[in-house]
Order: sequence, then C-alpha cells, then structure tokens
Amino acid sequence: MEFNILNNYFYQRDTVPLALALLGTLLIHESTEGITSGFIIETEAYLSKNDPACHAYRGKTKRNAAMFGPPGRAYVYFIYGNHHCFNVVSAAEGIGEAVLVRALEPVDGVELMKERRGKHHKVENLTSGPGKLCSAMNISREHNGISLQKPPLYLAKGKTVEKSSIDTSGRIGINQAQDKPLRFFLKNNLFLSR
Repeated sequence: MEFNILNNYFYQRDTVPLALALLGTLLIHESTEGITSGFIIETEAYLSKNDPACHAYRGKTKRNAAMFGPPGRAYVYFIYGNHHCFNVVSAAEGIGEAVLVRALEPVDGVELMKERRGKHHKVENLTSGPGKLCSAMNISREHNGISLQKPPLYLAKGKTVEKSSIDTSGRIGINQAQDKPLRFFLKNNLFLSR
C-alpha cells in the first residue's frame, strides 16, 4: 500500500492552523501485527502562552520535552494511569506546543483494532477518543519524540475537507481552559469522541 507521506513543509505553520490542516489526514501505524490507519476527524490545539492546560505552559520538563522539539514529531504521554494520548508537535522548535489528536475514522486494520480494544466494540467506538485511538493503533510512549514523516508511525495525505464541514468548540476532558475554542472536528461524523 502506497501512502503520500506529509513532508516537513506541511508542519511549518502555527498550531491552530495545523490543528485545522490535520483534519482529514491519515494517521498510519505499521507494526509487526499489521497496518492500522484512520482519518483524523477531531483535534485540539495546545498553546504555550495563556493556556494553562498546555503541558508546556510552565516550561520544559522530562515529560514534555518532545513538545519543544521540531514540528512534525510525536508527543505521546500517559494519563490517568491507563491511557496514552497522541499529539503532533507544532510551532517552531523550542516553543512547546502541540495538537492532540482526539479521534479517528478507522480505515485500515479494523479487525486488528478490534483485537486490541476488544471484539465487543462497535467500529464507531474503536477510535472515538484519544485513549481509545492509541489503544486501537497501538501507540505508546515508545513513539514519543519520533518523526511522523516515516514508518512506523506517520501522517499521510488523506481526504479533502471543506471548511463548511468543520466545527469548533471549547476543549473537552480537561479541567483548565475548557472555554478556549481550540477543539476542531468534522460535523456529524460518527467517530467523534464522546
């Protein structure tokens, strides 16, 4: 299977425009078990200034160091003792910003995703949240800091998304800065986070 991998130029934009541009792109993970992929349908931007919900808000630490790397890398962290969250590092190197990928529309490897998440899950529930998509796609801390421009974990050109099909809201699932309109998603998509 041939994928048109997004190059470095794609990531050379501010965080909010990147969060919008990621909608419709394809996230692919090639593992020894097989290939899983899905269209990105929901994102949240996290900014270094005036955004206390951003992990880099208080500066660089061992945990968030990947956020300060060059754009187009993965920032993966472990939360609540049982979930991984996948982010795309954004902004210039040294800034500390990222885009959380909240939900995918599964494309390749749906049966493998079901094995990882549990056969009882409906397709609509496999990747409908940041922890769910990491489990289904087998994304973990071992991917933290890697380039997203080559296997095993990378982003590729997906489907064209019309501006009219994108909606914006406050972020969800956090305690701080929920009111910031930095969540972007494809309207009426069955695979959105709940």
